[in-house]
This record gives sequence, C-alpha cells and structure tokens, in this order.
Amino acid sequence: MKKKWWRDGLPFECTQCGKCCRVEGYVWVNTADIAKLAGFLQMTPPAFEKKYLRTVGRRRSLIEKPNFECIFWDGGCSVYPVRPPQCKTYPFWHQNLESIETWQEVVEECPGSGTGSVYSGEEIEQLLRQKGETNKSQ
Repeated sequence: MKKKWWRDGLPFECTQCGKCCRVEGYVWVNTADIAKLAGFLQMTPPAFEKKYLRTVGRRRSLIEKPNFECIFWDGGCSVYPVRPPQCKTYPFWHQNLESIETWQEVVEECPGSGTGSVYSGEEIEQLLRQKGETNKSQ
C-alpha cells in the first residue's frame, strides 16, 4: 500500500445484509479460529474441520454452499459471535484500501460502507492487522 489515503478515517456500519457472505471466495481460518468455532457449535475441532473446512494449499478455509454462500450464512451469520477475523474486519482489507477507486467499488457493493461510524486511521491500521472488529454500533 503506497499512501494511506484513508488516514483521516472512513465510515462503515455493518447492516448484516450478508452480501460479503454470499460471494465465491475463501474465508481463512487458523487453529485458534477453528477451536472457537468448534466450541461455539459444541463440536470437537477435528469434527469441525471434517465438516466445515477445505484445504487450499497450506491453508484452511470455510467451505461454501453450492451457490457460493458461506456455509454459516442462513439469513444471517449463524456463528456471528465467533466469526473469523477476516469476517470481523471486513471491509477494511488491504485490497479494499489500495486506492480511493477500490474503496469506491466496495461502497457500491456493500450498503454499510461509506455510512455510519467513522473508523479512524489508527483503528483501520488495527483492522488491517486483523485485530479488533467492525462493530461500533452493535
């Protein structure tokens, strides 16, 4: 990332519309994430892995439904309290903040982007490191 054009902050308020949960892609998880998700679902981590994960190279990702929805999307996130960091930090991902133009694409797709509480440059930095979550109004 060249210049932090967003250093003065950006507004975002999740509407829980699920648009980010209903697209083809990967939701990366690590061992700690798996343990949290498995515990929430009252499963063992190995049982969770067998039922809900796929291996992509050396990493693990949640599986998707045939229509590309996240396996945990059911008119809302069924694991919201323990959702993976990738989900907690959306839309503040490196690829979404590369330029004003890429952020504008996110704003056009995500009804919560560009509205709501302003996340400071410092908060965005934390989210880029997958620390914290975007839930100021929840």
